[in-house]
Amino acid sequence: MTETLFTNIAQLVTPAPGPQCGAAMRELTVIENAALLVRDGLIVWVGAKKEAPFTPETHDLGGVAVVPGLIDPHTHAVWAGNRLADFEARVAGVPYETILAAGGGIRSSIAATAAATVNQLVALARPRLVALRQSGATTIEVKSGYGMDFDAEVRMLRAAQVLDREFELSPTLLIHVPPTENREDYVRGVCETLIPQVAAETLATAVDVFCEAEAFSVEETRRIFVTAQTHSLRVKVHADQFHAIGGTELACGMNALSVDHLEASGPAQIAALAASGTVATILPGVTLHLGLPAGPGRALIDAGAAVALGTDLNPGSSPVFSMQMALALAVRLNGLTPAEALTAATVNAAAALGLSDRGSLSAGMRADFLALHGPDWRELPYTLGTNPVRDVFVGGVKR
Repeated sequence: MTETLFTNIAQLVTPAPGPQCGAAMRELTVIENAALLVRDGLIVWVGAKKEAPFTPETHDLGGVAVVPGLIDPHTHAVWAGNRLADFEARVAGVPYETILAAGGGIRSSIAATAAATVNQLVALARPRLVALRQSGATTIEVKSGYGMDFDAEVRMLRAAQVLDREFELSPTLLIHVPPTENREDYVRGVCETLIPQVAAETLATAVDVFCEAEAFSVEETRRIFVTAQTHSLRVKVHADQFHAIGGTELACGMNALSVDHLEASGPAQIAALAASGTVATILPGVTLHLGLPAGPGRALIDAGAAVALGTDLNPGSSPVFSMQMALALAVRLNGLTPAEALTAATVNAAAALGLSDRGSLSAGMRADFLALHGPDWRELPYTLGTNPVRDVFVGGVKR
């Protein structure tokens, strides 16, 4: 047994355990002059330092603020190639359709990723995950989706499996881009071959589908969801990024973990999420990078939904390598208060991954927490351009 009392915490700030909905997202516990007792990677006691139980092993945190480790519930951190030429063309006003026709866009990422080995993908993804962890992300979701052909999708998930030895990852099989030909054969293959293989080899915990006018239809998404659930995989969906075609309503009706993006969501989609147990995940990096309308974070919370947020780290639409930056952007672009943003990036992000053992500094939870540089936790959503996170602890161990 290992036991450590973390002391000299100027301010310990945490949401309650479990997903928080609506106004409850603003309710944080704030303990001044706090201490935190960790035993074998779990929190066993939290409270005022003067009331702390005795233990011979102590760790002085230096009078700074402590918050739960952030959880990034939406990344595409495994990819090969780059989209720098696309970026330069787009800011010069070249339409995306022209970029695609010239061999760029998402299909260039697909081609580069499909040509990479597992070892190459691991080497490329590792520094991205290091950056996310340094920004405060103690759990990170990683999707496939840039492979398209099934062997490449599996290689992406195998890369995530290797990296899970170094990072706390939550792997997701993403059905991302439909082929230009033989679409029905592709969907059938996803259901009859790819999902069964991924489930049998325990390569993912969830299946995500991009349900959009330019991607997979609601009916195709439903077929894929049914297959995933038959194989004991949870489901989630990219929906309402450009058009609200019914993906959100489908996900809520099928008990999906989350609906992600939501930039095009309207009152009907907001109401569906608020009435469901499905988490609404907003991705402010896309708004910043592409200039899309911001996901309706304020309206979702006011309606009573559980809102999470993520980086959507990817090469094309959100090159955001910092979960702290995503949290800060959610306050500025999506209308969240600082307290709501912290809840969205911790317990609600955990719920978006189907995890209930992290995101709150409460007895029985994983000892994943951040020591900031200063004594006030609000530096976390306030800071831009430098990192307010001094130390990252995962299971009570400094990383």
